[in-house]
Amino acid sequence: MAAGGSASRRAQEARRQERLLREQWQAARQQARQWEAASEGERRVAAQLLVLTERGWRLLVDRRWPGTRAANVDMLLVGPGGVFVIDVKNWRAGPETWGGKLRADGEPRDEHVARLLAVTKAAEGAVASLGMSPVAVQPLMVFAGQRVDTGLGRIRLLGEREVGPALLSERCRLRTESVRAIADHLERVFPDYEGPAVGRTAPPTTARPQQAASDGLFDLEGLRDAALEEALRAPIEQWMTFLHPDQVALVRRNWSGPARISGPAGTGKTVVGLHRAAHLARRTSGRILYVTFANNLPRVQGTFFKSMSPGVADRVDFRSLHSWAQEFLQERGVQVRLHGDKAETAFSLAWKHVGRDSRLAEIDPAPGYWREEIDHVIKGRGITAFEEYATVPRRRRRAVLRRSHRQAVWALYEAYESLRGERGVHDFNDVLSLALAEATRRKEGPHYAAVIVDEVQDLTLVGVRLLHALVGDVPNGLLLVGDGQQAVYPGGFRLADAGIDIRGDRGQVLHTNYRNSKEILDAALTVVADDVFEDIDGMNTPGRRDVELTYHDGQVVRVTKPTVAEHDQALLDALRALRDGARADAAVLCPSVRAIGHYQRLLSCAEIPVCLLEHYDGRPVDAVKLGTYRRAKGLEFKRVYLPQHDAALPKGASAGGAGVAEAHETARETGRETSREREELLRSQLFVAMTRARDLLWLGSVDR
Repeated sequence: MAAGGSASRRAQEARRQERLLREQWQAARQQARQWEAASEGERRVAAQLLVLTERGWRLLVDRRWPGTRAANVDMLLVGPGGVFVIDVKNWRAGPETWGGKLRADGEPRDEHVARLLAVTKAAEGAVASLGMSPVAVQPLMVFAGQRVDTGLGRIRLLGEREVGPALLSERCRLRTESVRAIADHLERVFPDYEGPAVGRTAPPTTARPQQAASDGLFDLEGLRDAALEEALRAPIEQWMTFLHPDQVALVRRNWSGPARISGPAGTGKTVVGLHRAAHLARRTSGRILYVTFANNLPRVQGTFFKSMSPGVADRVDFRSLHSWAQEFLQERGVQVRLHGDKAETAFSLAWKHVGRDSRLAEIDPAPGYWREEIDHVIKGRGITAFEEYATVPRRRRRAVLRRSHRQAVWALYEAYESLRGERGVHDFNDVLSLALAEATRRKEGPHYAAVIVDEVQDLTLVGVRLLHALVGDVPNGLLLVGDGQQAVYPGGFRLADAGIDIRGDRGQVLHTNYRNSKEILDAALTVVADDVFEDIDGMNTPGRRDVELTYHDGQVVRVTKPTVAEHDQALLDALRALRDGARADAAVLCPSVRAIGHYQRLLSCAEIPVCLLEHYDGRPVDAVKLGTYRRAKGLEFKRVYLPQHDAALPKGASAGGAGVAEAHETARETGRETSREREELLRSQLFVAMTRARDLLWLGSVDR
């Protein structure tokens, strides 16, 4: 090949594309000139948008605003990037935005903003019946003869020359069939405008690509199925922002006070929460706080949200509860001396001097159980007096403590607090208690329009009270998302304990699993089938719950080997067999940090790329994700591998085995209710890990 041949071909292709665009532009200009009622500025803007119709977009011009007698909508544009409600302005002066207000030529123009938002709301209502999230409906104000590219709340302000490139750069949300069906639907909902001022004769008020199909009634179920199939093919990160039509109503709902969304694993609670955050951010001027317990999850959710709704991404704060509380205290000038190691040393000394030889050893000689009692029951509930602790119900704690036992726990707690104070350090519970006291004492700021709490069942009572204090009981202020069956930490609370009243339809339960096949879900449910759990609403719920399934292609692979070495080799063989690019959607999950270290070394030595979940930020990366069951909370993967998944469970209690009831009986025989409690927690954590899988669940065992 001659030198420069490749560059020459690229230049020829660029010139060809330039000629094609010029021809399309000239044709669009000629078509727009036929609109007699439009101003020259509107014609130029329309010509820019008509070019897009050659690339799979549909343009509806001058439509009647449904529900009004004479109002019209300038343009509706439907394409791969979504649905755009367009208001064309032909002002002499360019727009100015300041303090959330719109001005031009020194005059306020806020009425134009209000009108465009009202039309957009009508368009959102029209497409909601198709299962389309409000996130995909965007208002645009386009200025003829101006150079503009800025934002005003949820409205994007663009100039005549900026609008075309901006729309073409939108990420693809809709397939060709969806564009056609949605445009056809909007054409019926927003009929041709027939007001007295219109004298347009041609072209028709809808511009279509030449290859568009005829306008028959579309198949609603087919459209929904097509959206689901498209999401299944996409990388798992895109799948995790897929919103099913049945969930749209929850995203758009107007709640009169605190609300809760619950439901079994795989029912899309987190996805609804993310879309709800976008919906609220587009309709309020304040900031939205999206908070969860795990410190790795907010980073991932923030990435998903930015891809899903970039226009309002800077209005939503994704934070872990403790990191937010520390920053809040720092802003208020409250000193925090968080030091986990020194706090742990203080507890160890307290146990040595006060707890080890007390009556607590009769129930459980392991100090870990009693550290959990202090963390989740005493400090986690904000208890500061023994008489309150003496009578408090210990949610999700199995061991029966008589008054003398509780006195021993209290003595251990006081010794720990004294030693911790001597060292001048705080623990994680102290951070939340200090933040709650500060938020209660001084009501001014931070000003959040809404707080969304994901995986709420993993928070302590103090944490829930803190978040409730930020917004109170205002309409649409607090949304709690989570499921008690997926709690991976000991202890618990009821919403009533936090002063939160969820009434009527403000408590919604999702019943459709969009993630797991029957085979995968059955395997996971077998682990927790005999474990009745108490949810945060106080209801006792059986471990096996009925759900509707929409996905049927997942499979469970069980591998049992006589030695750890052979088991690990089987895992490596399975990972190496993945096709190119499939590692990005695969995860190896382990019950402990120690196990993570083992499998990180194993995969690295085998030259299999690894991305630790603590470093994963939600962007696709061609590496196997590796993390603990707890860090996998709120995440999904196409393929999940659980090596030695049953090693931490009592013998015979493997996933899909028949040993769960036997484990319960063993706990009763020994009289060690604390053992039963730990086993239930381990099964809950394993259940969470298993239900992260969408297409494949690999269960490894070593024959013991």
